[in-house]
Amino acid sequence: MDEIIAKVTEAFKAAGKPVSAGEIVKLSGLAKADVDKAFKEMKKEGTITSPVRCKWELAAK
Repeated sequence: MDEIIAKVTEAFKAAGKPVSAGEIVKLSGLAKADVDKAFKEMKKEGTITSPVRCKWELAAK
């Protein structure tokens, strides 16, 4: 899972703006199911936040 989260994080950084899970799928090349699992884990850890409905971004550190 750590490898998938790393790829999702890189996709967030490449986007440079709040994005949907679907956009992360396109940017990362990962399967939608893997992105959904990573999002669930990242939300639980507080590493991503949702500034607007259905869009996500990396949380400020």
